[in-house]
Amino acid sequence: MSAHDRTPLRPGSVLLHWAPAPAGGMDVTARLGLASMEVTLATWPNLHGEWTPVVHPTLLETMGLHAALSVAIDALRLASHLARV
Repeated sequence: MSAHDRTPLRPGSVLLHWAPAPAGGMDVTARLGLASMEVTLATWPNLHGEWTPVVHPTLLETMGLHAALSVAIDALRLASHLARV
């Protein structure tokens, strides 16, 4: 997938992209949408067979991190609001 073909990800969204690898496996890439940019979380080149058990832990960790950051941001907003009242 070229940069031109990409649709921007919403903040907190995770996108998996996979394409056939030259050696017969799958090249898998995980991307994360942030508020100001997108980042590549991981790439797994030339995965063979059932590759979801390899990819799944990274996605779970990312979703957990995003949830924790969301709670922290909400807590900071609440604390800031209460400080002004």
